[in-house]
Amino acid sequence: MMPAEAAVNPEPDLETALRAIGVVPVAALARPSDAVPMAEALIAGGLPCAEITFRTPAAAAAISAVRSRFPDMLIGAGTVLTTAHADAAIEAGALFVVTPGFNPAVVDHCMARGMPIAPGVATPSEIEQAYSRGLRLVKLFPAGPLGGIAYLKAVAGPYPMMRFLPTGGVTVENLPGYLALDTVTACGGTWLCKPDLLARGDFGAIEQLARDAVAVVSRVREAHATQRAGDRAAS
Repeated sequence: MMPAEAAVNPEPDLETALRAIGVVPVAALARPSDAVPMAEALIAGGLPCAEITFRTPAAAAAISAVRSRFPDMLIGAGTVLTTAHADAAIEAGALFVVTPGFNPAVVDHCMARGMPIAPGVATPSEIEQAYSRGLRLVKLFPAGPLGGIAYLKAVAGPYPMMRFLPTGGVTVENLPGYLALDTVTACGGTWLCKPDLLARGDFGAIEQLARDAVAVVSRVREAHATQRAGDRAAS
C-alpha cells in the first residue's frame, strides 16, 4: 500500500466541487457521438457534471469529446476497474475517477499520478483502507441494497470524517433523504442519463431530469441552511 503522505491527494478540491453540484449524472455511452449532446442537455438543465463509465468501449472517446467541447465541465470516469482504464481516463482528460469497488492497485495508481479518486466501498474495512491512504471521499455502492440512508447513518458513528457519494438505488424521490446527511457530498444519478433515453437521442428528457434534480438539491440545501441558522440562534 502507498503511504498516504507519499501520495498526491487533490481530493479536497473534488469534494468541494461535487458538493456544490449535489448530483453526479452517471452515463454509459454506447456511441461517442452522444457525449456532446448529452453534456449540452445536462448543462442546460443546471448540472455541469457527469461520470462517464468504462462500461462501454466508447468511454475514453466520449470523455475526450466532452472535455474538448466543454473544458469547464466537471467530467469524471466511472467503472474504472484497472490501471489501464485509469490511464485511458487520464489521457482522455477526465478530472476524477470513480470505482465500483476498492481495488488497491487502481487507487494507488491514481494517487501516484495525482488523479482525484473516489473509490467504491461497501464495508467498514474498505472505508478504513481509504482512510489509511488519506482519502476522505468514497463512493458507497450499491447504496440501496446496502441499506441506503440507514447504512450511512450507521457508519457515520465510527467514521464521521468520511464523505460519501452514494450510488445505486438513489432516485429523485429518495434523493432528499441522502442529501440531508452531513456525510453525503453528492449522489450518483443513474436515473438522469438512462440507456433508453440515450439510445433514442431524447436529450430533452435528460435536460428535464437534470432540472428536476437541481430543484431537489436546491430545496434540500436551503432547508438545511435554514435549520442550521435556527440551531445557531437557539444556542
